[in-house]
Amino acid sequence: MTRYADIPKPIRSGIVVVDPERGTPQRIIVLQFNPDTLERSLAPQSAGGSGDAGGGGSGGDRNEALRLKGPAEESWKFTAEIDATDQFEVAAPDGIHPQLAMLEMLVHPTSAQLREASRRTQKGTIEISPIEMPLTLFTWGSKRVMPVRLTELSINESAFDVDLNPIRASLGIGMKVLSVSDLPAGHRGADLYLAHLAQKERLAAAARGGRLAELGLGRGL
Repeated sequence: MTRYADIPKPIRSGIVVVDPERGTPQRIIVLQFNPDTLERSLAPQSAGGSGDAGGGGSGGDRNEALRLKGPAEESWKFTAEIDATDQFEVAAPDGIHPQLAMLEMLVHPTSAQLREASRRTQKGTIEISPIEMPLTLFTWGSKRVMPVRLTELSINESAFDVDLNPIRASLGIGMKVLSVSDLPAGHRGADLYLAHLAQKERLAAAARGGRLAELGLGRGL
């Protein structure tokens, strides 16, 4: 008879915040429930110019029609759920505030960074650069680990406790996969993207190829 201990636990998807210099995880966010669906879109970076966009335009060099400037621009969208009634470790006084805040800080600089930027601005002695955020990885099993930047975070809070702390929420998360076109050479995120792309190549090589006869074509084209 199968024991409950013999049933493997499902792998969770999640987000890992990494120190880009040391490569050490700074924070690991495990999604409480794996999303039911994923929406992925890939837009090729064509080198052919405006004529590649369709519509019958004649722009673009014919010699560039099959050339790519770099990896496809890839984006992901999914909906995640957080429910305090399914998490016994959630502190009652806070509801799911900590989980929401942890995700929101992926798109906010810290208060210390903002104070330091303000101090430098007031001092007026150095050029102020945009605040750099930590490297963020999205993981969907061992075959999908990629550097990303959050482009969307919408929160729909649907239940509250007596102190108006949210206890259930639905999150709309959008991400852009960061490729070697987005990151400087030698950056840890660029290396991780190349590993992610190499994984795709291995999976593509394992796929069964079709035959011309299945397309109603002869041996030659």
